[in-house]
Amino acid sequence: MTQLEPVIHIVDDDKSYRTALARLMEASGYRVVTYGSGEELLAHLTGSDPGCILLDLQMPGLSGLELQHRLTEKAPLLPIVFLTGRGDIKASVRAMKAGAEDFLEKPAPREALLEAVERALLRSAIRRAELDRVQALQARLEALTPREFDVFGLIVRGKLNKQIAYDLGTSERTVKAHRHNVMEKLGVHSLAEAVSIAERLGFLDPTAKPSEDAHGAVRRASP
Repeated sequence: MTQLEPVIHIVDDDKSYRTALARLMEASGYRVVTYGSGEELLAHLTGSDPGCILLDLQMPGLSGLELQHRLTEKAPLLPIVFLTGRGDIKASVRAMKAGAEDFLEKPAPREALLEAVERALLRSAIRRAELDRVQALQARLEALTPREFDVFGLIVRGKLNKQIAYDLGTSERTVKAHRHNVMEKLGVHSLAEAVSIAERLGFLDPTAKPSEDAHGAVRRASP
């Protein structure tokens, strides 16, 4: 699989600053896309490419903080580095609590800015790798038949074969066969590994019902 080149998304209503920042990023070897407003970013951003967002705090229309909130759903894999011309401590605290990677005052020193971008790109790569792992686990769950999924839901909750057979109204021999298939399809060799998958996907939620079909549980577990 070809690795996508990271994109630095620059959002700032100050055209001259936006242009200067883009030139700095391009001179440092990055691919750059610029936007004059938060609305423009939302209209064009797909969220599929790796990268990060350099975001102005104070803008007409959507503010930086409002855009950050919108991006938690539209582009959760893209870390945000805030840039502001005003030293606003309250805003910086809100931004960082909401998951911002960094908060720099304009004009940010070149080295500080590049270091913040590098940290943000590393964070982006980590998030994408975690998403890939989760999707791979979801694909394994989707390979289970409805009855195998029922058995999976019960074994990860510590049920014995005899108890599972009673709960599902079937024989212990049949449960053993389903259990073997579950372990094989999930690619695990122990109950601990199966439980780890269930925990990673959020399947061991106390409100989750083991009788629900695999596809429904996978959708609930999606990030």
